Amino acid sequence: MRFLGIDLGWSSGASGLCCLAWEGNALVLLDLDHKQPTEAILTWVDTWAGGEQPAAVAVDAPTIIPNATGMRLPDRLTHRYFHRYHAGCYPANLGRPFAARTVEFGQELFRRKFRHGIEIKPQKPDRWQIEVFPHPAMVHLFNLDKILKYKKGAIAERCQELNKLRTLLLTLTAGEPRLKVANLPDIPEKTSALKSVEDQLDALMCAYVAAYWWYWGEAKNQVLGNEQEGYIVVPHRRVQA
Repeated sequence: MRFLGIDLGWSSGASGLCCLAWEGNALVLLDLDHKQPTEAILTWVDTWAGGEQPAAVAVDAPTIIPNATGMRLPDRLTHRYFHRYHAGCYPANLGRPFAARTVEFGQELFRRKFRHGIEIKPQKPDRWQIEVFPHPAMVHLFNLDKILKYKKGAIAERCQELNKLRTLLLTLTAGEPRLKVANLPDIPEKTSALKSVEDQLDALMCAYVAAYWWYWGEAKNQVLGNEQEGYIVVPHRRVQA
């Protein structure tokens, strides 16, 4: 079983890409990349999960948008449950300039036989896609009081927050499912290079959430929304020892 994480550039920006594979009793990192054109991203998907092999794709982007205006159901729910962590997601509707690209991307995955995995049997080979949102996933998986603010602000502050994320991702080597990775990209201090690493680490988070959903199912995850109105899969908060 392979798990692809895609931090999709909603409009025309580049996308972070990550491929994890379940081997033995751990997740191994097969690829960490950064690509821009949609065609290049889909070619990458075909490379790592082509044909009908068991695979899951977790996309950080609204791939189901039924509403012409306002907010989707999952958008409202993230604000209800995660506002205090600063983790409410950006509202999506068909009037937004990114809508055509993100919805079409989900449809391209569906054409590749990735059904929407809103209902799965844990740890069974399958082929599905889900929408994820890294910020609430990080809050729950790492027991944070608020999100890591590496998206905006002074470059030094962003580097500091992204270094925290990098360190936390490496703690998943002791998680369940266990991430087997020796190292991750260093955090650069230049703005141009920082965005690339940021997108790749977000993609790794997406891929891990896909694996977490596959491994635990509804026992340790929640689904905000439904397939008709859009949905986001979020891990439950881990219980601290």
